[in-house]
Formats: sequence, C-alpha cells, structure tokens
Amino acid sequence: MSANVTVRGSDDVTASETAAVEQGRTAAIGRDRVVAVVGTGTMGQGIAQVALVAGHPVRLYDSAPGRAAEAVAALTARLDRLVEKGRLDAAAREAAVGRLHAAEDPAELADAALVIEAIVEDLSVKQRLFADLEKIVGDDTVLATNTSSLSVTAIAGGLRLPGRFVGLHFFNPAPLLPLVEVVSGFATDSDVATRAYETVKGWGKTPVRCADTPGFIVNRVARPFYAEALRVFEEGGADPATIDAALRECGGFRMGPFELTDLIGQDVNEAVTRSVWESFHHDPKFTPSLAQRRLVESGRLGRKSGHGWFSYAEGAERPEPHTAPPAEAPGRIAVRGDLGPAEPLVGLFEEAGIEVRRKSGNGYIQLPGGARLGLADGETAFEYYDEEIVYFDLALDYARASRIVLSTAEHTSAESLAEAVGLFQALGKRVSVIGDVPGMIVARTVAMLADLAADAVDRGVATAEDVDTAMRLGVNYPAGPLEWAGKVGHARVRDLLMELHERYPTGRYAPSLATARRGYAEEGQDSR
Repeated sequence: MSANVTVRGSDDVTASETAAVEQGRTAAIGRDRVVAVVGTGTMGQGIAQVALVAGHPVRLYDSAPGRAAEAVAALTARLDRLVEKGRLDAAAREAAVGRLHAAEDPAELADAALVIEAIVEDLSVKQRLFADLEKIVGDDTVLATNTSSLSVTAIAGGLRLPGRFVGLHFFNPAPLLPLVEVVSGFATDSDVATRAYETVKGWGKTPVRCADTPGFIVNRVARPFYAEALRVFEEGGADPATIDAALRECGGFRMGPFELTDLIGQDVNEAVTRSVWESFHHDPKFTPSLAQRRLVESGRLGRKSGHGWFSYAEGAERPEPHTAPPAEAPGRIAVRGDLGPAEPLVGLFEEAGIEVRRKSGNGYIQLPGGARLGLADGETAFEYYDEEIVYFDLALDYARASRIVLSTAEHTSAESLAEAVGLFQALGKRVSVIGDVPGMIVARTVAMLADLAADAVDRGVATAEDVDTAMRLGVNYPAGPLEWAGKVGHARVRDLLMELHERYPTGRYAPSLATARRGYAEEGQDSR
C-alpha cells in the first residue's frame, strides 16, 4: 500500500527511491512485524504456529472470552512437543513463547502488519469482523481471510480499502501441509497479493496464485475425484471398497474417495460440493450426489460419527474390494497397434514370459480366444453385441500398479474374461472386475480432473503450473491433472469425454473448449 508514501514531483524521486518504494510494497512482511490471527480454532492455531515459528510476534484474538488465552496455552504445549521430538530447540521455543500474546480486545491488534481471519464460514459475520478491524488497524495493514468456500471479493465488498484485502487459504493441518492458495479478489491490489505471496513463501510454504472463483483451485478442480466415484457407485458399477482400491492401487491416489470423505466428514464434503455447484449456477459438471446427500441426512458423517460409507465401530471389519480368483494366463497375445498410455504393458507382458506378437490395428490386445482387450475409452462393452470386448482401466504407472480393473458385457464368455484376468495376474497384479460403466473408474476421473483444470487455466483462475502444484500438494494427487493429461494425451482425454457425453447427454461430460483446444493442438503437432 502507498498510504504512507509522500508523493513528490517526478524530478525529486530518484530511480533508487522508486525501486525501494516498490520493493517495500511487494516484499515479504518483516519478521519483526506483528501478525494477528482472529479465530482460535484448529485452523487459527495452526496458522498462528506457522507465523510464530517463522519469527513473527503473534497476537491471537477470539470474540469468546478466554479463548485466546486457551489457544496460547495450547500453542505453547505444541511447541513443547516439538522440542521433545527434536524439531525445535529449547532456545527457539522460549523465544517463540515470548512473542506469543493473547489479545483480549481487538484494539490490541492495531499495530499488526497482517491480520488473518479464521472464523466461522458465514459471509455476514466475516464482513462485520473486517469492517470493525478496518477502524482499528493502519491503512497499510494487509487483511486476509482463510475462507475455503466464500467469495474473497464479497467479504471485502464493504471495506473502505478493499485493495488491501486478500485470501490466504491454508490447508489443515496448517503447520504440516505446504500449500497456501493466495486469492486475489476483484479489488485486490496486485502488490498486496505479491506481498502476501512472498510472506507465506518466507514462512516455508508453497504459495500458488489464484483468482477469486468458487472453490479457488483445489476445491474447484477436485470435485470429480469424489463425484465420479459416487456416480459409478450410484450406477451399480462397483462398491465403495472396490472403487477406493481402484483409485489407490491402480490410479496411484493416496486415499480413495469414499474413505477420504469419511475422514473429511460427509457433511463437510457435501457442503463444499453443493456450494461450488450453486456458485456456478448449477453447472452439471458440479452436480452433487443424491447418495451422499442421503448419507448426510441419515447422520452417517464418517469417522466423527462412527459410520459413513464404512463403519468405524470398535471391532468392525472393513469391506474388502472385489478381487478375482486366480486364472490361467494365456501363453501368447497379439498387440494390434499402439496402446497409447498403456504401451508399457507390452514390455511387462514379455518380462512375464508371455509371447507378444505385434500386428497392425487401432490399439488393443487380442486374446487367444478372440476377445478384444482395450483401454477404457468412454464406450461400453455391451454396445459391441457381435464381439467380445473386455476393457481395462487407466493406471498412472502400470509397472507400479498393484491392481488392474476390468469391465465387460454380460454376453462376454467366462473363458474370455478369465484370459484377461489371468493375463494381468501373470504380472503380479490383483484384478477387480466391475460393471460395464463408460470410462470405468480411473480413466473417467482423470479425464474430468484434467478438463476442469484446463478450463480453470484458460479462464485465468491460475497458471497450469500452479494448478498442478495445488493438486499435488493440497490433496496429495500422484500427478497434477494437466501433467497426467499430457502423458495420456489431450486428444485422448477429449475423445473419452466426448464418448461419455454421448452416453450421458446432460452437459456434465461435454469437454470444455480448453480441453478441445489442447486436443486439436496436439493432433496438429502430431501430423507435422
């Protein structure tokens, strides 16, 4: 901000002075400056700990009497545990405790250089808070919200100086997770966003820049990870345990969507999905799940209630994913054409002692009995009523995947399915057979993630690099959606979505213009 800069005639301002002013406006907030945190719940305490360990004096305030003092005691105990674990030395702990203060009155935040709010997700409450803070702090104080679902622009809408307002969306637990989304509202000054970015970067975090859009980066782009799993379940394609196993063991995701939403809380996850859907004016790409709504209505909220998709009662057994019984591997196969992202399978088959014959074709494996084994492409096996078709799902890394997922039509013979099962079991993989669902599980999920990511980039929400970084660090994806789409092929992603759109003509799967552009550009490069 430039409120305290005296403006003189151009002849009086040297280049070095101008540079110094600009640097002061965009450099990280000095470690000697106060950082205030309003709200002393888990997130507020976590953010305070990050700023405190980074070297700032920190003041904690909560409207509930005594809460700030309780938070200071809790933070002191956390620092003690860090010392016990050897992650913080005793001298640093003493210095940090000396910089930590419980504010009983908002007036004690007057000299803060940065105030971060982490209170209830209620727009009117946040607006009132910042209106009150603006009367207390200096005009050069940066005001920030940690909201995960509300509009940064709307929160700042009534402020006298909305340009000094920015979103700093930390992820829980804030001391451990590196990602921070730095969200610029419609009125946010660019130098304020840069100063906030450099500040959290100096705290050891990995910031990404983001425009003020529903869900920002992570909560916007991540919706298909949950939504597609729920759709497969609702269509009777597979049970939750099998879907989770497919995305973990085949897709490389750290957790499956059903176990993850049980951990997050079904009510929390469903509320975010509904908020993004409503903010995008009921765009079908973000449509919430009726099955999840019923789960929330029944009170099965996940781990915190003792039951969600799975039971967490003492002694409860976790359902096992469907795993096919052992089958005999075929001695030879024919690979017709290029298998695209599944091409690494050819070498794995050969290493397993299976004879592979290369022949011309449009990219599939021909089994000895005559059935075609192909990578999920958005079509269904039952459409090929005069052929036996078995589909296999996309994997992040076929060599490292411990499970392969297959689907086929009812008219496919047991012998043909057994050949496909045995083929992958020969590679040491567990095999799950699911219903004949278009796009299967991993392939349709990755395609939708890539589509929303590309759309966000082309709409100026964030750069491609920041989107991929956010998804890797914010939700632990094994690869950024655009990075993965590049490996799969943007044209293949586009085509898979077009096939899904043909079978579900609601608009949900219609590829965005961003995905279409990337697909056609890729084809143009390949034809040169």
